[in-house]
Amino acid sequence: MLTIEDLHVKIGDTEVLKGVNLQINEGETFILFGPNGSGKTSLLMTLMGFAGYKVTKGKIIFKGKDITDAPIYERARLGIGMSFQRPPTIHGLRTRHLVKMCSRNGEVNPELLAQTVNLSDFLDRDINAGFSGGEIKRSELLQLMAQQPDLVLFDEPESGVDMENMQLVGKVARDMLDGNINVVPDLSHKERKARAKTAGLIITHTGYILDYVNADRGQVLYKGHLCCQGRPRDILDHIRQHGYQECVRCMN
Repeated sequence: MLTIEDLHVKIGDTEVLKGVNLQINEGETFILFGPNGSGKTSLLMTLMGFAGYKVTKGKIIFKGKDITDAPIYERARLGIGMSFQRPPTIHGLRTRHLVKMCSRNGEVNPELLAQTVNLSDFLDRDINAGFSGGEIKRSELLQLMAQQPDLVLFDEPESGVDMENMQLVGKVARDMLDGNINVVPDLSHKERKARAKTAGLIITHTGYILDYVNADRGQVLYKGHLCCQGRPRDILDHIRQHGYQECVRCMN
């Protein structure tokens, strides 16, 4: 699904990613840990193609296609979706209309999807205008469900979310990754599973998302380098016990 080869990225004159190599397979959920300022969000923004993140070396291959220099809209159309840590408010654009625009095939029913994330009363409100942290996350999930991406990038899905909303956010994220979202009403469960090859790359600082999603592999990003690959739960337990200093020892 995704192959990253020797990726070096600069923001201005600062190198933030220093030779990242990563592969994520179809249907696989990959968890990325790391302290603040380690380059986690920079990696996701680079994968999505945002300006300001200059690839100075390396390649990004998505579904066999080199997208290193592709614009954002092309990556989205190819099947990459992203949930931001702090998404913007968009005045003048109703949530309902954005959900319809996000649809890759026109099959989406906004009312049906909104029920999944308890946002039925928000469809005719401007995007994120006056939304709480949990409501913003649910709005993003609504847009991602409509898009039906093949690769979902989650930038700290726990950020700004209380425990009640975290349960819903976690469950919907898991259902998206497992192919259990009923985007097209007349499809059977078997047909939905046949369509589902969704891969996920999830940044987490707290690890709370691991209580909900079925994560396959994990790694630590530290000062622009990937290290400490293993089972996500094992990595998280080790970080909680020893901090990220053990990662420095691994790198050395």
